[in-house]
Amino acid sequence: MNFKNSVILLTGASSGIGYQLAKDFAKEGAQLALISRRADLLESLAGEINQNTSVKFYKCDITIKEEVQKTISQIKNDFGKIDIAFLNSGVAYRSSVLDYTSKDAETTFNTNVLGAVYCIEQILPEFISEKRGSIVGVSSLGDGKGFPKSGFYSASKAAFTILLESLRIELKKYNVKVVTVKPGFVKTAMTDKNEFEMPFLMSVEKASKIIIDGLKKDKRIIEFPFGTTVGVKILRIMPTKWFEYLTSKDPKPKKQ
Repeated sequence: MNFKNSVILLTGASSGIGYQLAKDFAKEGAQLALISRRADLLESLAGEINQNTSVKFYKCDITIKEEVQKTISQIKNDFGKIDIAFLNSGVAYRSSVLDYTSKDAETTFNTNVLGAVYCIEQILPEFISEKRGSIVGVSSLGDGKGFPKSGFYSASKAAFTILLESLRIELKKYNVKVVTVKPGFVKTAMTDKNEFEMPFLMSVEKASKIIIDGLKKDKRIIEFPFGTTVGVKILRIMPTKWFEYLTSKDPKPKKQ
């Protein structure tokens, strides 16, 4: 995948992995359409990288279909096209059965699944008719099992992973690439809320480099870090009783 002069739509660009990717994509010579609900942070980011490339930012809540339609239509008008839709927006809530609430489920699925669906709906017809384009979706290594206190998050990422896989198969004949990015623990405001020790925790700078390197190599699935990837694969094939026994134990508290 080549980024030079490509128009990249990047959701969730105001913080975390998206924030770092925006800076790194700019260094690669890409043109950027940055989307987030927090326009003030986008404005600061755009000002920081504007000297390297063409960049515009758009305040948009991707959980609202009408806002997505309007925003992506404006991006097409501003840039003339979209080459890569990088769907990075995501939320995570850790909650036990003692504070189980459908509100958390709605927020999680609306952002992690339906928000991406709304974006794809707006760019897919042109990608298919022009037989070009790339869709990159950020899922998670947590998509494979029902981890305690992360049911909504893991289920939403599992849904997104399956959706991307289905699209990848169908869109191959139209020359549209679909890439699934599956990070482990990356140090962001989202993971800072976790109360447990996170193995192989990495910086956003390193995560962004791995993602960009993987895209350049035309990987269909980019999963990292290696240690977490191996661990998750073992958990997936582990007998259910063993998995339930291991994960029922309280995790090691995070060092203060």
